[in-house]
Formats: sequence, C-alpha cells, structure tokens
Amino acid sequence: MGRLLKLVLFLLVLGFVGLVGYAYLGDLSPEQREITLPVGLNVE
Repeated sequence: MGRLLKLVLFLLVLGFVGLVGYAYLGDLSPEQREITLPVGLNVE
C-alpha cells in the first residue's frame, strides 16, 4: 500500500512540474487582432 501511495504522489508531483514547465515554456499568448463593430444606441 505504501508503494502505491508513493507512486501516486510521484505522479502528482511530476504532473505539476510538467504543467508549470509548459506554462513557462509553451506559447500561451493569445492571437491579437483588431475588431471593429458598430454599436447602435437607442438614445431619445
């Protein structure tokens, strides 16, 4: 039972390190573009 717990803990730590590494090294910047939409106002 202790070996299984150590394996699960190791996999959790490895997954966390992988997620942090991907967040820092992966290209997570959004695509930027200009959007122009007309806005109709009902002001009387």
